[in-house]
Formats: sequence, C-alpha cells, structure tokens
Amino acid sequence: MKIAIITTSGRDLLKRWDITAPGLGPAVEALLQGFRQLPQHEVHVLMPVRHNVQPGWRDGNILYHEVPTPMWGMMKSFYFGASQAVKKKLWEIQPDIVHGQGTERECAICAVRSGRPNVVTIHGNMAELARLFSARIGSFGWLVARLENHALRRTAGVFCNSGYTENLVRPRTPRVWRVANALREDFFTPATVGGSARAVLLNVGVISPRKRQVEILDVAERLRQQGLDFELRFIGAMDAADPYAKRFLEKLKPLEAQGCARYLGSQPTAELIRSFDAAQGLVHFPSEEAFGLVVAEALARELKFFGASAGGIVDIAAGVPGAELFPGADWTGLTARIAAWVQTGHSRARGAAALMRERYHPRVIAQRHVEIYEEALKTFS
Repeated sequence: MKIAIITTSGRDLLKRWDITAPGLGPAVEALLQGFRQLPQHEVHVLMPVRHNVQPGWRDGNILYHEVPTPMWGMMKSFYFGASQAVKKKLWEIQPDIVHGQGTERECAICAVRSGRPNVVTIHGNMAELARLFSARIGSFGWLVARLENHALRRTAGVFCNSGYTENLVRPRTPRVWRVANALREDFFTPATVGGSARAVLLNVGVISPRKRQVEILDVAERLRQQGLDFELRFIGAMDAADPYAKRFLEKLKPLEAQGCARYLGSQPTAELIRSFDAAQGLVHFPSEEAFGLVVAEALARELKFFGASAGGIVDIAAGVPGAELFPGADWTGLTARIAAWVQTGHSRARGAAALMRERYHPRVIAQRHVEIYEEALKTFS
C-alpha cells in the first residue's frame, strides 16, 4: 500500500526556518517508527513549509517531502495555499490513501481537500477546547474549531485516540475508529539510571492553565506542611511572558528554596527518559486531555501514576498496577494519596511497562493503521 501522511513541520510551526530538522511531533514520529517495521508499505510524509524548503529524503520505506507553501498559505487563507500545494504533490505521488494528522493546523484540511481517499486523526479536540475556554469569536481557537468541524464532515472517518475523543467526534463524522497514539521506541529501552532514595515526582507538560501546574504547586505546599520529604520536578516548555507562567514561577520560588520543587525546563527525549528513570512517580492533573501521551510514556518507564480522570487518561490507566485517578476537582484526595505513597516507601508501578508495550508499541499501532486504511478504502471502491 502507498500511504501519504500529512503532518506539520516543527520548524515551520515555530518559524525556525534556519534549522533543517523537520521537528515532527512525538505521535507522528512514533507512528513512522512502526511503519519502518512494515517495509511492504511505502509511506510518504508531506509537510507544508513556507520558507527555506529542504529537498526530499528517504529513510527505508519512508519518504519525506517538504511542500513549498506561500507565506499567506496558512491560516490567513484558511489553509487554502497549503492545501493546493499538498494536492499538487499528492497527484505526483498517487497514494492509495491520505492521512491528515491532526486538526490543530493545516493537516486535516489538506487531507479532505486532496481529492483522494482520506482519513483524519484527532490529536487535540479543538472544538471542545474552544468551548471549554470560551474562545473569542474570530480568534485562532474559534476559527480552528470551525475548520475541524468542516474537515470531520468531509473525511471517510476519524482515528480517535481515546474513548473521550470518540464520544466528541462521533456525531460529526461518517465513521470513527479507536486507535491510540504510539509511544516512541526509546521509551521501551532498559533503564539507564536508578531512582533516587528520596521520593521524586514529575510533572511533564507545557506550563499552562489546562495542565494546572499552579494548582499542583498548591498540593506540594500542603505536602511540605505535613513535613514529608519529597521533590516535585516540573518539565516542559514555558512562555515567561504568559500570566499563568508568571504565577507559576512566583509560587515556585518559596518551594524551590525549601528544596521540594523545581522547574527543569524543556528536555529532549533522551534527557526526559533519564528524568523518568531518576524518579518514582508522575502527577498529571489536566482539566482536559484528548489522550495523555506523557502518561503512557511514564508508565512505560514504570512510574507510579497519580492523575485526573480526564479524557484519554482513563483509557491509558485502565488495568495498570497502582495507577490512581481522581475527579478533576478532588485536590484533597490527590494530596492524601500522594502523602500516603511518600510515607510508605514511594514504590514504582512494576508491571506497567509490559502493558504499555502491548498497547502502544509503534509496530502494534502502525499495523492497526494499515487495517483501518484497508477498511476505509472500501468506502471509495
């Protein structure tokens, strides 16, 4: 089968056209690792890029194409420029099926405007996020939500990474399939460092109101008041000019001085895995979560998990030894259970890694994609 996957270029998204690495998202990167293990399929990866377009390259059965796109071709034109450029490239490639990776930007729209059999993956539920955060009419979030609805009505079907996403999407599209995001192969490698004797908890994610790191610092403060010996380490990107980030840094200062919390910034994959291996637990308590990739990554490293019973987190944690979920407003229950864990030896989640490999290994997820492509193509035959 010849497959075309449309995804964003990280360097175009960040407007870092001076660098040459494409900067694929972790879910797409992991999926491609799976397809490399299925060499009978030819996979073309298309990335609209507005400046300093790099020549195509090949990695086994994976072919990468940066698609020249006019500067006005993104949201200024409701992705018309990007979709026309991608459509032209697709007619050169002649794939059997086109797969748009996400509704956050141009990918889904390019797929449904391609004129070819297509499916779409939902990574983030843009219409639901616009509703939850009351996106202002005419704002980027408001517009993207409407483009998402447009794309979902016009595709053959949607890959949903959780039951939560499936319930949100089903009324808006002809067909849905439940298929989780893959984990990158690096997360299944043996541990390289041992955990600390002190209880170490991680929180991984962009510092933002949706991830609720300020509220997690409130939990740390209450744990410290109980005289518990622990350290809470925050990992993730942050815009220092953002009001929520400023609140986070201000609240972090006294706890950092007491040695029970610190911010480590963003980390590349290898460093993040070392951070997982040096800790024993993860706390992830967002207000909304389509999937929760970081939860699966942490469980693949056998970290004890404390989380909100939100979105796809529920699916990931199901049947996992020691995983504890709480309603999104139950900060008291979360605090009490973390305290008990610290006091009773802060053990890891032994057995979680085997479950994550069974559910989310790249080859497993890529093979499921192929099965769905074959099913979707029957719609067009």
